[in-house]
Amino acid sequence: MSFRLAAYAVCIEDGRVLLARHVPPEGGSNWTLPGGRVEQGEDPFDAVIREVAEETGCAAVVDRLLGVDSRLIPAACARAGVEHQNVGIFYRVRITGGRLRPEPNGEIAESVWTPIPDVAFLRRSSLVDIGLTLAQTLPATGHVAAVPVGGLIQH
Repeated sequence: MSFRLAAYAVCIEDGRVLLARHVPPEGGSNWTLPGGRVEQGEDPFDAVIREVAEETGCAAVVDRLLGVDSRLIPAACARAGVEHQNVGIFYRVRITGGRLRPEPNGEIAESVWTPIPDVAFLRRSSLVDIGLTLAQTLPATGHVAAVPVGGLIQH
C-alpha cells in the first residue's frame, strides 16, 4: 500500500469556491481543491500555502484548520495500481494576492472561482465535497462521513 500526507485549501469567497482542474499525464481531468503532497520535513500549514501558490499563482493565508480526512483508494483506481491511503489536512484559506494562472510544468490546467451550487454538476474529486462539508459544518471533531465515489465524484 502506498501512503501520502497532503494539505488542501478550501477557499470560499462570495458564495464561490476556488477549484483547480487537474489533468494527469494519463489523460482525463477532474476538478479538485488546490493542494497536494506535504514534503518530507515540511509543516502541512506551510505546504498548503506553497501548493496554492504553485497551482494557482495566488498568495494565500490560512484562516483556520477545518479537519482531517483519511481515504483508501482501491488498487484498481489508484495511479500506481496498488492500494493507496491519502490522509488530507483541510484548511480554510484566504487568497491575498496574485492572479489565477495554470500551474507551470504541472498537472493543474486552470483554477477558477466556481459558484458553490454549480459544484454538484462537475466531474470532481471527492476532496471537493469533503472540504466544502468541513467548511460549511465546522464539525467539532474535524471529521465528516466518507463521500461515496461514483458518477461525477472520483477518487
